[in-house]
Amino acid sequence: MRFPEYLKDKGTIGLVAPSFGCADEPYKSCMDAALVRFENMGYKMVEGPNCRRNDGIGISSTPENCGTELTEYYCSSDNDMLMTCGGGELMCETLDYVDFDAIKSSEPKWYMGYSDNTNFTFLLNTICDVASIYGPSIGAFGQNEPHKSLYDAIDLFTGKSSSVEGFELFEVESLKDEEHPFVSYNLTEKKELRLFNGSAEMNRLPVVEGRITGGCLDCLANLVGTSYDMVAQFSEKYKDQGIIWFLEACDLNVMSIRRALWNLDRAGWFKYAKGFVIGRPAAAWKQEMMGLDQYNAVTGILGKYNVPIIMDADVGHLAPAMPIISGASVKITTENNNIKIDYEMR
Repeated sequence: MRFPEYLKDKGTIGLVAPSFGCADEPYKSCMDAALVRFENMGYKMVEGPNCRRNDGIGISSTPENCGTELTEYYCSSDNDMLMTCGGGELMCETLDYVDFDAIKSSEPKWYMGYSDNTNFTFLLNTICDVASIYGPSIGAFGQNEPHKSLYDAIDLFTGKSSSVEGFELFEVESLKDEEHPFVSYNLTEKKELRLFNGSAEMNRLPVVEGRITGGCLDCLANLVGTSYDMVAQFSEKYKDQGIIWFLEACDLNVMSIRRALWNLDRAGWFKYAKGFVIGRPAAAWKQEMMGLDQYNAVTGILGKYNVPIIMDADVGHLAPAMPIISGASVKITTENNNIKIDYEMR
């Protein structure tokens, strides 16, 4: 696994929009405020041509424009890392226009985004053998009072920290809207981890070590069996270390979560699984359908591996989320209703 250099003081952050851009409110104001924040921190910001566009379907512009922007900005020496404008719906359609050969031959750089950006954060791991950061997009940094999770992300890509921990509270409903673009997270819910070993719920779990990868289940399920599915080769390369999968869902209901996991399971993706970190599901939070909830939707498929499964973790769409260095070697501990991830860049 190749790891990018950390962002240096006065370095340049490139913004790209291979998924949604920041053309409309509240996203435009959030991005503008975030640009000021990073510039005040001493960083230079450069925007890709699609960052303020909204002429695409489910993404900022056409798939060709988005794929071209992503390739050119990743390979460019005019920026030191890339951060995305936001998530979206159809970033998968840009992949035919991303030059993965050029990206593989380029010097690695940090790419940070989440949700629909799984289409690149994950493929950087599995196709290019390059680490990425599953973390916040630019607009989150426009909050009047940025949450600690946002500073955690900065500390990771600047090399000031090599570990992250979860948080006590989280939000179910955001208060951000066009009239209130800069509000912080609406932290109304107390985090309670659910711990399983296989299908059995446990009071505690052993330390889990391995190489971590994953992302948004909505996106991952679509990659199975395509020409972009290089999981078998990736898994064989790191089988001696074992794979820890972090997975979270955005729009999927509990039935869809189970179907998506069935799909990945039958494709052999979890062959060398050492453990699973499952984020709070956004659409399926506390949902029950015909005897299925967010817990047995997962354990019903993954329980057979008899490895630790950490559920309702601080990952994904119900903020705040721990930034994940996808592709890193990790040690994960769960104690006192909290989760800690120590990263090792090897």
